[in-house]
Amino acid sequence: MSEQTATVQADAVDGVRRVLMLTHTGREEAREVAMACCKSLAGHGIVVRMLAAEAGDLAVDPAAYAPEIELAESEVGASEGCELALVIGGDGTILRAAEIVHAHRTPVLGVNLGHVGFLAEAEYDDVESTIEAIVHRRYTAEDRLTLDVRVYRDGEEAFRTFAVNEASVEKAARERMLEVVVEIDGRPLSRWGCDGVVCATPTGSTAYNFSAGGPIVWPAVEALLMVPISAHALFARPMVVAPTSVLAIEVIDRTDGLGVLWCDGRRSFDLPPGARIEVTRGVEPVRLVRLHEAPFTDRLVRKFGLPVEGWRGSAERRRSQHAAERLRGDGSA
Repeated sequence: MSEQTATVQADAVDGVRRVLMLTHTGREEAREVAMACCKSLAGHGIVVRMLAAEAGDLAVDPAAYAPEIELAESEVGASEGCELALVIGGDGTILRAAEIVHAHRTPVLGVNLGHVGFLAEAEYDDVESTIEAIVHRRYTAEDRLTLDVRVYRDGEEAFRTFAVNEASVEKAARERMLEVVVEIDGRPLSRWGCDGVVCATPTGSTAYNFSAGGPIVWPAVEALLMVPISAHALFARPMVVAPTSVLAIEVIDRTDGLGVLWCDGRRSFDLPPGARIEVTRGVEPVRLVRLHEAPFTDRLVRKFGLPVEGWRGSAERRRSQHAAERLRGDGSA
């Protein structure tokens, strides 16, 4: 399954519990929440680890906390030995965190200080209860499907990365269309003159895929999505394919249009004519922490502010059905 839920029981290294904290230090409210979380976690005997650069932005004195805050000089290996990464910011900060913790499969718990915040589990007002959940390990982690992305030039691999939400192939110049041929499972599907193509996960279906007109896919569904962007073609519809499929996009080599690959809006690679991009299901999932067992439908309604007034609910419908049955019974007596 693309969404596997399991109770998290991380083994503490040397008997000490550690949490990696990652913060959008450019936002005042994020800095305030980060400092409050440091104090609270340390007060419960949990070691907080921070990137040295972020600690500098926050003017943190590691020795002022007991236990002392640990500093990671590099993002590489920063989450090793940590039971989770507590991320304070919006979805962009959470995607950055997913990149940092990917190698160690550290669960990511997002506190949303952004706008929609689909990847986040907690909101600004939930910080106190979030800390309590961490302290008492009252949380689970979901494994979410990711993408492995490779770029080939002249048959040789030139770039490799992964994506949580999407990998998008886009035109590099505003005044030109991008000419591509798309392929699924080794067979050519169509040639498009377009602004780009989005390959997305179910988790990313509410991100760029959604803006490009793609479908919303529930996280528990195992699938890959391919959505053309402003394609000048009769056949240019969003497609949902098997999670085992191989999606490929080739930049036509007989044109002078250049492209660019973007993964989660964070990592990019220039695509000359003739470049080939292959997208498959990721070998390693991303683990998102969940504090509440809430249906994805409720998350959609809450995040998008969808109107649901007038919904009578299943319980009321059952009461109405029972009342109607009683009336029919009384009428036949």
